[in-house]
Amino acid sequence: MTTISPTQLSSKQLYLRLLTYVRPYWLAFVVAIGCMGLSSVVEPIFPAMMKGLLDNGFAQHAASNDWLLYPLAIVGIFVARAILSFIGDYAMSWVSNHVVANLRQAMFERIVQLPTGYFTANTSGRLMSRVAYDVGGVAGAATGAITTLVKDSLSVIGLLAWLFYLNWKLTLVAVAMVPFIALAVRVFSRRLRQISRGIQQSQGAITEVLQEAIEGHKVVKVFGGQDFEVRRFADVVQKQRRLNMRGTIAAAAQGPIVQFFAAIALATIMGVALKQASSEQTTVGDFVSFITAMLMLLAPLKRLTDVNTPIQRGLAAAESVFEVIDQSREPDSGTRLLERADGLIEFDSVTFSYPTAEHPALENVSFSVSPGECIALVGQSGGGKTTIANLLPRFYLANSGAIRIDNIPIQDIRLSDLRKNIAFVSQDVVLFNDTVAANIAYGLMRDASREEIIAAATAAHALEFIEAMPDGFSTMIGEKGVKLSGGQRQRLAIARALLKDAPILVLDEATSALDTESERMVQHALDNLMQSRTTLVIAHRLSTIENADRIIVLNKGKVVESGTHAELLARDGAYATLYRIQYTLGNGDS
Repeated sequence: MTTISPTQLSSKQLYLRLLTYVRPYWLAFVVAIGCMGLSSVVEPIFPAMMKGLLDNGFAQHAASNDWLLYPLAIVGIFVARAILSFIGDYAMSWVSNHVVANLRQAMFERIVQLPTGYFTANTSGRLMSRVAYDVGGVAGAATGAITTLVKDSLSVIGLLAWLFYLNWKLTLVAVAMVPFIALAVRVFSRRLRQISRGIQQSQGAITEVLQEAIEGHKVVKVFGGQDFEVRRFADVVQKQRRLNMRGTIAAAAQGPIVQFFAAIALATIMGVALKQASSEQTTVGDFVSFITAMLMLLAPLKRLTDVNTPIQRGLAAAESVFEVIDQSREPDSGTRLLERADGLIEFDSVTFSYPTAEHPALENVSFSVSPGECIALVGQSGGGKTTIANLLPRFYLANSGAIRIDNIPIQDIRLSDLRKNIAFVSQDVVLFNDTVAANIAYGLMRDASREEIIAAATAAHALEFIEAMPDGFSTMIGEKGVKLSGGQRQRLAIARALLKDAPILVLDEATSALDTESERMVQHALDNLMQSRTTLVIAHRLSTIENADRIIVLNKGKVVESGTHAELLARDGAYATLYRIQYTLGNGDS
């Protein structure tokens, strides 16, 4: 079954899909529409009163109490409209905010389920812009535009009905302008939709540049990149400014064009009406009532033509929003349960290429790891070490060959069960702007007791620095753990892995970015973590893996050597060469 992209949907299809998010709040929506409708129905009463006032109130000697009737009626009409408008606007705003919240929630739920490859192909700035910015534009089309359409459409219908009742010939002159107005709106609709798409893309670019400059502020300062970043930001801001001005021209030109046709109709009507009045075919009350209704018709008519702008912006935003929501989830065809693995890992003739790569990252790679065994993967950058770490938890799927855990192909294991059995610690530690305890007991471990959290921190050699913090385990660590040192962040990540207590452990350059003292502390924590676990260690610093049970050397995606540290040195091959180079450069600290 072929999935239709949101950009391929017609405006009607896109709008109807958008309204499905309004459906859960249909009662409030109906109340809003009802109040708006009643508020609009009141509109024709005012010009009708003008007719009665002029033909009866002034022309005839009315009863002494009648002079109160019209003032009280006017006050009553405006009070009724005010109350109905307030209720209608509030109810519609309530629906609108729920729709925006639900769309954001739906987008975020899909984002956390997307495959790793999607994040590689799409910048985080653009994704954040879609969730934070584009969804807000959808509200204008989903509910805000409906407010205008309902209120002003009913006002126009009511006023036109009154006009037809008063003088159908003059009203036909006004109706004759409708095709010209509709043509103008249709032409500008296409233009506005195209410009709105460009504005959303430029907003993503702004978010992206801003995010990179903030996160990389130290690099920007040290390498003198301020001027470059300022120019880069200015380019994307100016691009959006130009798009906004093009949108303003299209939106602003639409109103005057509609008003021009309306003015022609009004001028024609006034001329014909005056001619009719001179031949006594119409009364003064009829004429004033007709002109009043005509003038009252202009404001809702203008708003109806202007509503096209937020609708087109909203539909362009909806395309962006639904494009994320419609993305395929991370594939999970596995049905096998895996409560707790023994830890046997097998790579059998595995080949894998990244989508845009010219050469395979892994080519016909085979090796096995026994339960409880520690295997080190070494080699030059680009050799395929991290790719192995990415394939094991199924961040990517191998192009060919098989990866098995406990003799079960990993694609046959339920994804949640597979990842429940794997703990991961890398040099790029991911911490959240939350408490120390929440970062240790993250995800599936969020219900862990305080005693279990303290035990994990103790085993990770993190308890001492945690207790020295202002609020201990309740201390907020800042964005990405900015309040912690590199070694402290690494030990929190190790404590998280210890608390998970998974039988398979992947260490990806877990100590490469640390100073000697921090490395010593982290290495002690890692020793505790690796006990009785099947461990894959990815390392550039060969001194950290000399005690591994087995070392596998990779080069350009292929296994070139395998053995213990002593065996590989004695073989005097690729590993021995790497070892000599590192110790020549600085005793393994390169």
